[in-house]
Amino acid sequence: MSLRRIFGIFLAQLFLYRRSLTRVLEIFYWPTLDILLWGFITLYLQRYSASMPKFIGFFLGALIFWDLFFRAQQGITVSFLEDMWARNLINIFVSPISMGEYLAGLLLLSFFKVSISLAVMSLLAYLFYGFNIFKMGIYLYLFLFNLIIMGWAVGIFTLGIILRFGQEVEILAWAVAFLFMPFSAVFYPVSVLPRFMQIIAKFVPASYVFEGMREVVEKGVFSWDLFFYSLSLNIFYWILTIVVFKLLFKKVLKKGIITKIGG
Repeated sequence: MSLRRIFGIFLAQLFLYRRSLTRVLEIFYWPTLDILLWGFITLYLQRYSASMPKFIGFFLGALIFWDLFFRAQQGITVSFLEDMWARNLINIFVSPISMGEYLAGLLLLSFFKVSISLAVMSLLAYLFYGFNIFKMGIYLYLFLFNLIIMGWAVGIFTLGIILRFGQEVEILAWAVAFLFMPFSAVFYPVSVLPRFMQIIAKFVPASYVFEGMREVVEKGVFSWDLFFYSLSLNIFYWILTIVVFKLLFKKVLKKGIITKIGG
């Protein structure tokens, strides 16, 4: 793996934002809209529900975390789609750049976009609602670590599916993340789910992250058990994702699909 080639992929994607106002706005627009919309809904609920005074912490914390998971996944899949729409894939893969280096470059871009989203949403949450997510301290970064690597695993898996089946399934770049949302207990505890959904939630790393976040907000206690459950699942899914992606990529090379969708 060449760091120079990885950074080259990162810069190639980043340069697309220099002269594209719509791409730049996309980074800021949705985080800002989400914070404003859900923030005011939260204030309304808090005003009429004195029995639950931590609405701000629960909802805004969950919203910021979910958006970062979504950005981590989108940073991979949408960036790949940019190359597919521009018919640039074949130009990339006839060069010395390997698929591993290409993915690493997309991961770097994804991390960059996640960092911007975190900064924007945290600033707005503090300015408008006085909510400081950084009060979680080191726990914040442990939560984010698990969410980001889960987002990357979902992104790489989705990329493999799109690479294999082409533009017919490109909607998955936006849809797959939301399949996890009901089982991730983003805005509610796992205990409110029907029994069969609770069983599924046990296999979703994000559910442990959001449950852990609520414990920190409500009780000031960090659950290492929830953290390691989430981490263990993420490690398993990363191994599974890499194996599946390699199989799909070999199939793509064998059938010459890249020349059809990316050239």
